[in-house]
Amino acid sequence: MKRRNFISKATKSGIALSALGLYSCDFKTKENKEKMKESIIKESPLFFKISLAQWSLHKALFAKEMDNLDFASKSRELGCEGLEYVNAFFKDKAKDKSYLNEMKSRANAEGQANVLIMIDGEGELADANSNERLKGIENHYKWVEAAHYLGCHAIRVNLGGGKDKAEAAKTSIDSLTRLSEFAKGSNINVLVENHGGFSSDGMWMTEVFSQVKSENCGTLPDFGNFCIQYGEDGCLKEYDRYKGMKELLPFAKAVSAKSYGFDADGNETTIDYYRVMKMVKESGYKGFVGIEFEGEISEEQGIIHTRDLLLNVGKQLV
Repeated sequence: MKRRNFISKATKSGIALSALGLYSCDFKTKENKEKMKESIIKESPLFFKISLAQWSLHKALFAKEMDNLDFASKSRELGCEGLEYVNAFFKDKAKDKSYLNEMKSRANAEGQANVLIMIDGEGELADANSNERLKGIENHYKWVEAAHYLGCHAIRVNLGGGKDKAEAAKTSIDSLTRLSEFAKGSNINVLVENHGGFSSDGMWMTEVFSQVKSENCGTLPDFGNFCIQYGEDGCLKEYDRYKGMKELLPFAKAVSAKSYGFDADGNETTIDYYRVMKMVKESGYKGFVGIEFEGEISEEQGIIHTRDLLLNVGKQLV
């Protein structure tokens, strides 16, 4: 979409966005913030809800400037409705019911829905070494149980470790089938994000998910993670993001709105949000869209810009 058309359509939602700007200011009371948030949501009927991926705050979390237990309150302050956790920020707490209960209590207190947990560092699910792969599958069991306890609907896993494309597809199908069977008893979905390598190849992912028969297994399309070959200086080969999104969306049970930077008009500088969100809507998806900011400006400002852009585009697609 051309910028002038984007701006023209954006004026139709001026009232809601003006309210949103006020919401971003420093209101004195929690009550005022809640009233403003309710007003924004009421004035902006979208086909999706906005959640916050915890990775958007990874700098603050790794630097100990923020604690995992404060994630729910921060998400509310930033105008989001759901929480997408990353296991790295409470990696030793998967079986700690007291800690998980505190997470759940804080989410409830802030009016936040626990959406999913993103799982990293628990083993390669496309590994050709069957012993290592089976160990990796079992390592995910505790996170399925933690997600169930928190009231999430899913965990996000990675299909890494494969060397040969055909072999990696075969092992991935087996791993996802086994893990989904375990997760079914907890009413948890097992989702795969395009997260580099073969998983960022939309055709390869289509091949995999066309053969996975588990109803509680699907994809988590990410707007930005389409690098299929990395080098020392970054991405050497990138899959077409719009082709990839089209291929992943038929299997989607969650969506990740990646963002890196913004121009003076509030548009993401590398991703056409209107185009990709139109694809999301046309796919029939109506769940949470998770903000995942990874840029150079402050994390909170990046989250706010992404939120505003989603609201703007969402209003155009009503």
